[in-house]
Amino acid sequence: MVQSRTHTCNQLRLSDVGEKVTITGWYDNMRKVSKNLGFLILRDFYGVTQVVIETEEMMAKLAGINNESTLSVTGVVRERSSKNAQIATGEIEVVPEDISVLGKCIYNELPFEVNRSKEADESVRLKYRYLDLRNPAVKEKIVLRCKIVAELRRRMTEHDFLEITTPILTCSSPEGARDYLVPSRNHPGKFYALPQAPQQFKQLLMTSGFDRYFQIAPCFRDEDARADRSPGEFYQLDMEMAFATQEDVFGVIEDVLPPVFAEYGKYKTASKAPFTRISYKDAMEKYGSDKPDLRIDLTLQDATECMADCGFGPFEGQNVQAIVVDNFTATRKVIDKICTDVEVVSGRKAYWFKLDEKGELSGGISKFLQDRKDRVVAALGLKNGDFVGLSAGKKGDALKTAGVLRRFLGDACEAHMKKECYEFCWIVDFPMYEIGEESGKLEFCHNPFSMPQGGMDALINKDPLEIYAYQYDLVCNGVELSSGAVRNHDPEIMVKAFEIVGLDEEAVKAKFPAMYNAFCYGAPPHAGIAPGVDRMVMLIAGEESIREIIPFPMNKTAQDVMMGAPSEVDDGQLGDVHIKIVLPDEKK
Repeated sequence: MVQSRTHTCNQLRLSDVGEKVTITGWYDNMRKVSKNLGFLILRDFYGVTQVVIETEEMMAKLAGINNESTLSVTGVVRERSSKNAQIATGEIEVVPEDISVLGKCIYNELPFEVNRSKEADESVRLKYRYLDLRNPAVKEKIVLRCKIVAELRRRMTEHDFLEITTPILTCSSPEGARDYLVPSRNHPGKFYALPQAPQQFKQLLMTSGFDRYFQIAPCFRDEDARADRSPGEFYQLDMEMAFATQEDVFGVIEDVLPPVFAEYGKYKTASKAPFTRISYKDAMEKYGSDKPDLRIDLTLQDATECMADCGFGPFEGQNVQAIVVDNFTATRKVIDKICTDVEVVSGRKAYWFKLDEKGELSGGISKFLQDRKDRVVAALGLKNGDFVGLSAGKKGDALKTAGVLRRFLGDACEAHMKKECYEFCWIVDFPMYEIGEESGKLEFCHNPFSMPQGGMDALINKDPLEIYAYQYDLVCNGVELSSGAVRNHDPEIMVKAFEIVGLDEEAVKAKFPAMYNAFCYGAPPHAGIAPGVDRMVMLIAGEESIREIIPFPMNKTAQDVMMGAPSEVDDGQLGDVHIKIVLPDEKK
């Protein structure tokens, strides 16, 4: 029977000198001075402690023991002669009376040095994630995540929200991404789906008479990875409020989130209520994005008129957007890099010119503008020393490209980027409908369960493309944290809203039977939102990749290389759920 530890590897201090203790942890490293003198560093979850080996007998106990083995050390605490101010236990050391191996690492070579695991290739880190997580720098992000989630729970409870869990096995629902399907053993040919979000369940809770609901909800979507999106599964702070308006939701979020960001964040300043509110239309035309980074003070200008017929081919017959940056001193190399990065991200080229200190147009496309210099200077309000970044294309494309250019220019110009803070904003007044890029048909722009502004009257009497929804996005530092909406709780309005995109009442009943039927029994007006926990933690921690703040993330191709998922299953298992596999090659 192994004796329990008396202290962690971060607890012992000068006040413990002379005390007999037992500490346990991982064999971090050993600096061997001679055959009877060595300095062992023992590491556990909490920190490190130095153990001084002073006898050949004790040194022999460590012979053949590899790094990362787990040890129990019993000994006496004494004051260090050479103190280390870099660690909490740097004033003491433990002189061992006994060392025992609790768990032996059988490998002489590790896939990477634990304390430098972040320098290893990501695929290796993910395969040996249990070693990667031993690195204090990696572990602390997961600890931070735990603290943030606990604080979110506490604050939501203080606002009288009840934490209620919703089903994981449910039915397939059109949420905008591919479902993960689960075949049913007892119902041949039928499938469950893992929920893309608890959308319908939380609305049904409102119709059930629960006033305020939340959960840290797991969501599952079969979609590709991005730096700010993990494939497969993610978590969100899901909430819904009965008898509530958009303003009620805003009030809760504006009270709950900023203190969490300010307390735990890399930056210690966060927006205070009320957050800036920007219509979707204004966001696109002013910032070129529906998730603008408000730390950047640069804005877009429509330069189509002053650039018309200038002789520069890419501008002919196109919408042209401009971003003016005063006193921009970047080198030509930096400017070219910005233009290259814009093209990589947006798929479209960026252009530029300057009004130099002498008041002359120079660089970039300036030669096409010489005969209209005064017109361009007046239209864009230029001053000597100004840099002008440009994009061109159909208006939507030009705006989006300019939005990407704005971001890169902000990153390159400290005078226009208030970096060390969290700037929240609400994007509101989203279009209810849009023409689908692939289908060419009228589609819902965002959540089909959103209440149209103007209700039934708008659906009957307005052009669908002119109808706005009570739909809103929460954005922080250019990252979309969440979409939310005032829900469509009226079955007649719901049927009419779906009718406009070609789904009749019978189709609505078939696709959303529980929602439709529940609303027919008197549903309260309700609204909600679901900020992404993973994205929030990523922002708070100041990480560029979302995988750094997830304990066991998948790789970019939705594979768990540590567990070997997805994996093959045997024919017996397939038979149980009435499935036969037809591989792509077999379909030909």
